[in-house]
This record gives sequence, structure tokens and C-alpha cells, in this order.
Amino acid sequence: MVKPDRRHGHESGPDTAPATGLALTIPPRHIARMPSPIRVARGPDGLLSYAIPRPPESLPPVAPRDLESAWDRARDAAAAERWGPPRRLLFRRQDGSPQEMLLADADAACWAEAVDAVNDLATIRGLSICLRLLALVEIMSRARWLMGLYAMTPQGIELHPELLRAAAAMPLDAAARFDETGLRRLLSRPIPSGASQ
Repeated sequence: MVKPDRRHGHESGPDTAPATGLALTIPPRHIARMPSPIRVARGPDGLLSYAIPRPPESLPPVAPRDLESAWDRARDAAAAERWGPPRRLLFRRQDGSPQEMLLADADAACWAEAVDAVNDLATIRGLSICLRLLALVEIMSRARWLMGLYAMTPQGIELHPELLRAAAAMPLDAAARFDETGLRRLLSRPIPSGASQ
């Protein structure tokens, strides 16, 4: 309710300044969260489906520290056998056609669950972290020249910072994997410092 301000001869209230009568911008107490561009639905069988309005290769880079944190959490989840539900990723390509990817393998589902718990796979950032993590595991399994960039320890595999920086920065391909030639090229030169946060 607006009450008259008898001292200054004008009305004052929550949207006006008592001394000058100028309108003030009052920030809302609760800012509504922006809606996610990714729609998620759970099927009767527990399958989580994600409708993603872009293709895998358009997912943005992430911070190396976020990728490293996701790696550690996923490793811990696998060791504790915290398996997650299968996930169906339905991407929309630039021409409007759909592209499906199924994370039904127990390890992939476990790692996706671990990332989702912290980074929310219903966001572009969370999805990018998850798919980069899975792409890194995939390329490490087939590119033997990467062996010098990670080490086996009693706690599990430890990643070299340069490998983390490269995986965080380089784009995924259309199959949500890393191009081996591109990764080798990226690791052969200094990675911009902006990618190391």
C-alpha cells in the first residue's frame, strides 16, 4: 500500500524514493531459473530420455577443473558400484534430423549418473562435461600414444593436466567422440591459457 510522505509532499512506497520521487529499480527477491533447453522424460522402464536441441559437435568447451572433478566422481561411483539408469540422448542436427545415442552400457550409465548428480545433464554444460568424459575414456582405450599422459596409481588413473586441458577445449565430433588426429595436433602445441581455468 502506498502511503503519503507528509515531509516532502509526495507519495512514497516500495517503488519510489522518499527524497526525490524518482523510481527505483527493486531487484526481485527470487530470480526464476532460466528454463533448460534440454527436455527430460523418464519412461516406465526407468529409461531417461533427453531431447537436446543441437548436435554433439556444437557442445561448448568446459573448464578443465570441472572435467577433472567429474572424472574423480565418476571413478568413485564406479568403485562403489553406484549404477545409474540407462539414458537416451536424442540430438537435433542442424538440418532438423534426429540423432540418437544410447548410454545403456553399465559403465557409461554409472559415469553419467555421477556427472548428473553434480552438473545436471539437463543443461548444456553438464551434458558437455559428461560426453567429454566418455569421449576421453573411449579414446584412451584405443590411442596407445596417450599412455604417457596418464598414470596408474593405487587410487586409479591420474590424468596429466595437458590431457585434461585438451579434452576440455577441443570440440567433439558428430559421434560425440574426440578426433584422434585433432587431439594429437592439439597436444603437440601449447593450449591457450584461457582453457586452463
